[in-house]
Parts: sequence; structure tokens; C-alpha cells
Amino acid sequence: MAESVVHVHRGGKLVALVGNPNCGKTALFNGLTGSHQKVANYAGVTVERKEGRLISAAGKTLRLLDLPGTYSLHPRSPDERVTCDVLAGRAKGEKRPDLVVCVLDATNLRRNLRLLLAVRRLGLPVVVALNMADLAARRGLVVDPAALSAQLGLPVVRTVAIHREGLDELRAMLDRPEVWEAAPPAMSGEQQVDDHVTVKTWLRALRLDQELPTLPSDRVDRVLLHPVAGSVILAVLLFLLFQAVFSWAEAPMQLIEGGMAWLGQQVGKVLPEGWFHSLIVDGVIAGAGGVLVFLPQILILFFFILVLEESGYLPRAALLLDRLMGSVGLSGRSFIPLLSSFACAIPGIMATRSIANPRDRLVTIMIAPLMTCSARLPVYALLIGAFIPNRDIGGFELQGLVLFGLYVAGILGAMAVAWVLKRFTSTGRLVRPLMMELPSYHWPHPRSIAIGLWQRAMIFIQRVGGIILLLTLALWLLSSFPAPPTGATGAPIQYSIAGYLGAGLAKIFEPIGFNWQISLALVPGLAAREVAVSALGTVYALSATGDDTAQALAPLIAQTWSLATALSLLAWYVFAPQCIATLAAVKRETGGYKLPAIMLAYLFGLAYLASFITYRVALYLGA
Repeated sequence: MAESVVHVHRGGKLVALVGNPNCGKTALFNGLTGSHQKVANYAGVTVERKEGRLISAAGKTLRLLDLPGTYSLHPRSPDERVTCDVLAGRAKGEKRPDLVVCVLDATNLRRNLRLLLAVRRLGLPVVVALNMADLAARRGLVVDPAALSAQLGLPVVRTVAIHREGLDELRAMLDRPEVWEAAPPAMSGEQQVDDHVTVKTWLRALRLDQELPTLPSDRVDRVLLHPVAGSVILAVLLFLLFQAVFSWAEAPMQLIEGGMAWLGQQVGKVLPEGWFHSLIVDGVIAGAGGVLVFLPQILILFFFILVLEESGYLPRAALLLDRLMGSVGLSGRSFIPLLSSFACAIPGIMATRSIANPRDRLVTIMIAPLMTCSARLPVYALLIGAFIPNRDIGGFELQGLVLFGLYVAGILGAMAVAWVLKRFTSTGRLVRPLMMELPSYHWPHPRSIAIGLWQRAMIFIQRVGGIILLLTLALWLLSSFPAPPTGATGAPIQYSIAGYLGAGLAKIFEPIGFNWQISLALVPGLAAREVAVSALGTVYALSATGDDTAQALAPLIAQTWSLATALSLLAWYVFAPQCIATLAAVKRETGGYKLPAIMLAYLFGLAYLASFITYRVALYLGA
């Protein structure tokens, strides 16, 4: 999903949060620091260590690191290596922690305690946060923190991080001088003791070694993980998601569109005619408003993704899709990064750090941009709204069906690329079984959903007020200067720098049905896909001649474009790599320019080919 901004605080002692995936570690980090990090129920969401400021009960300022979840200190993936390097003092530019808070999932102590043993052997001071104690109690597992502390020889605090229980006690414990004293290094004899035997002894002493009863999650999984019924339910869920993106968003989109139109009219009445009037009305307001109108659809998409994450359903979806993914040379573990890419390819690419197999990780990175990210949604919504009639087909909206088809096209394109890589790489033919922890189902927490939606809204608005606005203004500048010569009869933009640039690009894109306005809008769209909408709004606003005024963009392009051109542009956006930030993320994750260059070339090639075929077939069919 979207990247969070984390402020780094270099002063004070360093405390590291360590734990297995799904132990509630990130929720504890949020509660202790007030930092609104993303909380989810699947392994791999914390792909980078995140830092915040923790204030103890006595007012001491401490640095708190949220390290990626790991099952052991023998790293199998890049995100686990981050944790191991920090704890061992090998992390570049970061000192070794002064204290470790080891977060244990009280519902699964058998596995969590093994990591605690490994951390304790490092000789670092350790405090234990016994988390999810409420869930354990509901399952009949009553863990006495004092008894557990006596067994471990370490201070233990009972916490329910998602409800902020036990956080004050943990803050108070960090003020006790003795917890900062380093544990003695592990003795050679202790290192030879089987961790499994040690954990079993502890659990027997705590009377926690009995078999657990069948949980409600197990009964639900009999249906949701059924090869047939589970797959049908997953397909229906995804289908309903894309239906909701259009049906639920219609009313708020109309409000935003009407509000921006009213704002443009009011500002236009106040400002005198001239270049500044054009800059504000045609550049700033038309550009920003053309993108802001799609915020409701983006938030609806994110709402569904957040609910699926919070409920614990996503790992089940990964298991269901493991066989399908295996047919193209991947495993179900690639599903979560790819699903994250529906929101934005950048966090999806970062989430591949949880994939242990290097070959699977690189292939997942290469196909992540083919997932239809939220930045494409404004373009899809504009074209679908302009050219696809709003009618019901069998109880479903036609526009929602078309949107669903575009998402499916991106998925099929990604699977096709992965299949080709499987056929032409020897390691791609190897079968790798999927082993993934399935967390218990949870009711989505309203606060986490609200935080996630607020973060996404702020990121989107900041993009509108930042790079999108900047590029829109740059396009307005290029489209307004130089002024047309005396006696010119065409629109002023045709004589500008942008006009000549668009005319040149139109020769390249003419075979796929793009006019000069579309060709010109694709250029700023290289920085961010949704900029193309505001760019089209600016170009058409400046294309009016005489007493004509630019109309709303959707009806305007519906009058001036053919259906074949619109379908060709939709096909282009399924594949085209119009996001410089994504290429930068690939360069950062792969450590060079080779793979970003290959990605850029093959995606542009696919986009041109898909648009060419779509345009020619549409013309043949009379569109």
C-alpha cells in the first residue's frame, strides 16, 4: 500500500521492537509513539524498520525502532535480514539497540518463545510484551505474566496493543534502571540445548502445553479455503469491489465536480482577463479539480483492501491462488505484494522483501507495475464515464464490468509475463511449496481503517498539491507561450511549445489512434499517471477558439474522440509504465539500472502493441 512518512529521531537511547509476523508489534509501535503506521494481519507488511519517539512514564525520550517481523535470527529474506543486522550491530548508519522489547503473541507462545531465546543469546537487555492476551484468554489460554517472567528470567508486561492496554505499564518499566542491564552472554552449554525442549519445559510449567480446541477461524476456513467454494467467494469479493468503486462514488464525485466548477466560475469573475486569469482558472483549478474528483473512488478501493487486510483474509487468498501462481512460475507468497500494487506499485515492490526466493522476488518486482494501481483509476473513470453508457446488465452496472475487465487485463498481462519468464529461466520451472502463517480472523478495527483511509487521502491530496499541480502549471506554461502570431486562426495552444511538441508526438502515436492532445498529455503523465487527466483538462481548456469555452472534460472528449481512440487509450494505460517513482523504486530494490531499463522497454512495447491491436480491431468492428 502507500508509503508512510516517518520522522527520524537520533537523540536518546535506542529501543528495538522484535517479534514474529502477526504478533501485533506494529500496533504496539503505534500506541507507544503515536505514529500512525500501517497495521495489517499478514506477514511482510513491515518491510522496512520504522522509527518513532517514545516518551517513558518519567518523561524520558527514547528512540523506538519497529523492525520487520521474523521467525528466527537466520534470515531467509531481505526484510528478515534487516532485523538481524540491526540486532547484531551490522546495520549501516545505525548503532546496536540499547534494549529489545520482544513482542510475544500470547495465542502462540510455542513458536514465539523460540525467537525470544535467540534474541536473549545476543546478550542485549530484553523486556517481554505479552501481547494479544485477550484473544488467548478467549481461547482458554490464561497466561500469568508473573509466572512467565519467573520462567524466562526477564521482565514481562501484559499488553493488548490494539486497545492500548498495558502501554502505560510498559512505559513505566522502561524507567527502571535494572531493565537496561545487559544479559550475560549465552554459555556454550546453553547454546547446545535444544530450543524446542526448553520451550516445551516452559509451557509445561505454565500448564500451556495442552492441545487447543478447534477455533472459529478453523471452521470458517473449511469454507473459505475450499478449492472450489473459496475460489468462487474470492472472485465474487473482487467483483463486488469494482462494482462499488463506481456505484458508491457517484454522488460524492458529483459534489466535488460541482464544487470545483463553482470555484472556477467565482474566481474567474474576480480575476481580470489575461494570462493570470488563464493560469489560475485553466491551469490550477481545472488541473487540480480534474484529479480531485476521483478521490472518492480511490478511497472506496482502499477501504475494501484495508478491510481484507484487517480481517486476516489476505493470506487465505494467497493460499487459494498458490496453484494458479505456480502455473506461471511463482508462489502464493507473491500475491500479497501484487495485491498491494493495486493501491500503488511502490509499496508492492517494497513488500517483495518478504519473498525469500531471489528469482521469485525479481519476477514479482517486474510484473508489479502491471497491477492496476489507484493512479490509473482517474484515467479509467474519465474514459469509462465518457464512452461507456451507465446501464444495468443482469443487475450489474456496465461501467463497473468494464472497470473489472481492465483490472483482469492487467492481471492476465502480469501472469503472461511471469509465464514467459518461467519458460525461459531454468529456476522458473522449480516447484516451491508455499508455507504461510494464517492469522486468526479479526473484526476490522475502525480506528485502523480510518487511519489508513486518512493517510491515503492525505497522500493523494499532497500529490495533487505537489507534483500534479507543478506539472499542470508547467504544462500550462508550455501551452501558453509563445503567443500566437498576428492573424492566427487556430487555438493559441497550437502555436505554443506544447502544441509543436504534441504535433510531433502525434506522428508516433497516430497508428494507435492518439491525437495531439492525448500525445501531449502523456508527457507529464510519465511522472504520475493521474496527471494525464489534469493535463487533458488544461490542454482542452486552452484549445477553445473564439467565443467558445472549454466544457467539462468527459462530454468534450466524448464529442471529439472516437470510441476506438478511447479503447486504445484504456489499453495503453493497462500496460504503460507512466510512473518515474516506480522505476526509481525498482532501481533501489535491485541495485542497478539494468532491470528498470528492461521494465521500461517491455512495458512500453506491450502498451503500444495492445493499443495498436485494440484500435485496429475497434475500427474493424465500426467503433
